Amino acid sequence: MPNYQEVLQQAQSLTPEEQIRLIEDLSSLIGQRVTMTPKPKRSILELRGLGKEIWNGVDAQEYVNQERDSWNG
Repeated sequence: MPNYQEVLQQAQSLTPEEQIRLIEDLSSLIGQRVTMTPKPKRSILELRGLGKEIWNGVDAQEYVNQERDSWNG
């Protein structure tokens, strides 16, 4: 079985038109594999707790008050 470098060297010996055809064929193969592989379902709950360390020591009400005060200039 040829390795990547051998295949690459063979591809370099092709004409530009043949190289384009090869790229199209490879893209088609990859596209078929991607559509056949189901993506796992994700949940928004996976983000729960992400970045919570940023809020350590911050009083929530004081933070909201400061934000509201900034709206008034």
